[in-house]
Amino acid sequence: MLKPKILTTLKDYSWSAFRSDLIAGVIVGVVALPLAIAFAIASGVSPDRGLITAVVAGFLISALGGSRVQIGGPTGAFVVIVYGIVQKYGLDGLMMATLLGGFFLLLMGLARFGAVIKFIPYPVTIGFTSGIALIIFSSQIKDFFGLKMGALPPDFLEKWILYFKHWNTFNPYTVILSAATVAIILLWQKVTRKIPGSVIALVLTTAAAHWLRLPVETISSRFGDIAHTLPIPHLPVFRWELMGELIRPALAIAILAGIESLLSAVVADGMIGGKHRSNMELVAQGIANMVSPLFGGIPATGAIARTATNVHNGARTPVAGMVHALTLFLIMILFSKWAGFIPLATLAGILMIVAYRMSEWHSFQMILKAPRSDAVVLLVTFALTVLIDLTVAIEVGMVLAAFLLIYRLSLASNINTITREFTDEEERDDPNAVSKRQIPKGVEIFEINGPFFFGMVSTFIETMNNIENKPKVRILRMRHVLTIDATALNALRQVSNQSRKNGITLILSGIHAQPLAALQKSGLFELIGEENISANIDLALERACAYLGPES
Repeated sequence: MLKPKILTTLKDYSWSAFRSDLIAGVIVGVVALPLAIAFAIASGVSPDRGLITAVVAGFLISALGGSRVQIGGPTGAFVVIVYGIVQKYGLDGLMMATLLGGFFLLLMGLARFGAVIKFIPYPVTIGFTSGIALIIFSSQIKDFFGLKMGALPPDFLEKWILYFKHWNTFNPYTVILSAATVAIILLWQKVTRKIPGSVIALVLTTAAAHWLRLPVETISSRFGDIAHTLPIPHLPVFRWELMGELIRPALAIAILAGIESLLSAVVADGMIGGKHRSNMELVAQGIANMVSPLFGGIPATGAIARTATNVHNGARTPVAGMVHALTLFLIMILFSKWAGFIPLATLAGILMIVAYRMSEWHSFQMILKAPRSDAVVLLVTFALTVLIDLTVAIEVGMVLAAFLLIYRLSLASNINTITREFTDEEERDDPNAVSKRQIPKGVEIFEINGPFFFGMVSTFIETMNNIENKPKVRILRMRHVLTIDATALNALRQVSNQSRKNGITLILSGIHAQPLAALQKSGLFELIGEENISANIDLALERACAYLGPES
């Protein structure tokens, strides 16, 4: 449905809802301030461009988007690609690529590609996300330690070579501020999660550096004063000879924005019990990325951490996201001078924490223990992101995953979508058919037919969630599943966790050798419990009866 969520939520909007959205929007606006500035600097552009992006794109994403609580703005996912574009094509090239990426996003939304993006394999997503996190971490070494050196080269290995050459130029005051920033962020989360520690660290370290007159580099000392209002919109200088070269980075911007925004929307749905409109979200992202560069902004997308902060502080409609953008605009007008006092060491410390949390190292480890083909996709995508180029990494990762999909499908005689096993069983004369057994009240049985891989995950999760009457026991038959991949393992983990939250016992039945080995390596065997993994349907029903007790 191509209808902004705000049109739906405003039908029964109330003063109490506005008050909650207002409080949440103001808080997340303050939280977004250091991140918008930090991501802009890490991307190789001036800090005010990050603020402009958060204001303009953030407002449009909330006003036009398909999610109730999505917060848009610059994110860490774009740091690598934006930095590369700026270094090679300059700011005008970046504006052209962002406009083109926004146009691609708009087309994707109008073409109803929202569901297609969800099929990007998990190892590819984790591979380039972890690679981006490592690059962000590496890019902050200079400011974290206050190294006296020139501009950083875009190449990963060249950066580290220069770091080692200039290691003895570190500034002890800078190191103290950076370390204090990291310590405050980590310790503050034990106090409260309502207001992230990055805001507290920003205020305390900036005040300390200013009042103690510490000899550290600040935003104003490197970049000059931050703009105190939005510039007049204007088109970039189009260099038509670059259009062909900018197609690939523009596509990378579009794909990244699509993945990040829809992933953030899915996370938000789980937190508020809602359902986003994926195609409308892509349309909004496209419009935002076409308008933002007209004001000098950089690429934007949905930000998971800021969206979660928005929800935790009571937001329930897109009004909160619009308030967040207006809050940042007021900060630009009233306090941009004070923002210039922020030490670059503080922003480096904040980005170090962002990189760590973005690294997905738990998922990285899990996929390494998954089937070898998924581990190969993960490592290739990760290595190409870090050492070559993000665009190349996504292209190669997708192609490699597609080849592996063809290989997996060739191993199976047939493949069917996940379905309830209550139709035409007797006509098949199946001695193991559920219809030939007595099913206790409160037990629901599902069966997976064919390889369980990333292409089936969306249907699997939707089927597991679309249950009219919540059962006490859910039996998942896997007698026809000969192979399972990391994306499916992750989906099975989600269903297992969700079932536990809902008081549903999950029992797996008829697991073959490869899926069983994958369950053991990934830790799902222990999570689900050995007692809930049965060799056949009869043993699974016995386990269900034992759980239900005499009433069964």
